[in-house]
Amino acid sequence: MSLSDIPLRTLSDEPTTLAELTGGKPALIVNVASRCGLTPQYTGLVKLQEQYGPRGFTVIGMPCNQFGGQEPGTAKEIQHFCSTTYGVDFPLLEKAEVNGPGRHPLYAELTSTPDEQGEAGDVQWNFEKFLIDGQGRVVARFRPRTAPEDPAITSAIEKLL
Repeated sequence: MSLSDIPLRTLSDEPTTLAELTGGKPALIVNVASRCGLTPQYTGLVKLQEQYGPRGFTVIGMPCNQFGGQEPGTAKEIQHFCSTTYGVDFPLLEKAEVNGPGRHPLYAELTSTPDEQGEAGDVQWNFEKFLIDGQGRVVARFRPRTAPEDPAITSAIEKLL
């Protein structure tokens, strides 16, 4: 099964896939959390969506509560927080695990991709980012402290558009 065809559910509990969410265009997949020191990265993610969305790019967030219990809310609470606090208008998926035996199948595939230091494996913390191309292949992995506006991310997006 292709990464693009892995069954997903939106935060509003609708079935979907990456292929449906991206329309065959590049995307940045990020595990997100509402109560994390890195939560202000939502601002940068929204800016990426605003800047590159008109060219077909999308950000996709997957809430995760595995790191310090920093995403304890319900789907409705998460949606409300994201839209009212940060103006998030990119797709959010259902809350899921990104590490361990309960790891979502999407992250089972994503985490096999190494970062720029050549390290693959578990997600380190909230806001780890995976850039996929229009064919659903992971082309880059950025660790949590790499801000969405970092030139490494924006130049990688530019190369795909």
